Amino acid sequence: MSKNIHTEAVDQLFEAILCLKNKEECYTFFEDVCTINELLSLSQRFEVAKMLREKKTYLEISEKTGASTATISRVNRSLTYGNDGYEMVFKRLSE
Repeated sequence: MSKNIHTEAVDQLFEAILCLKNKEECYTFFEDVCTINELLSLSQRFEVAKMLREKKTYLEISEKTGASTATISRVNRSLTYGNDGYEMVFKRLSE
């Protein structure tokens, strides 16, 4: 069963994120909203995605990030079959 993430609560969260002005405000907000482990997991997935785009092997990625092969595989599926969210962000970061 697929969960619909398009809810009013998620909209409000995204609006809150979009009003953040700099990295320090992001730290302040996300440290309140997320646990340290949740935030580290998100950043780990982002690092895994970058490394997969660089054609690094699962072993290289696991050794550098500490990510499990299950996490690496999940991120790889998102890169291959997802909504291109990672690609959109990577493109903007490189501009």
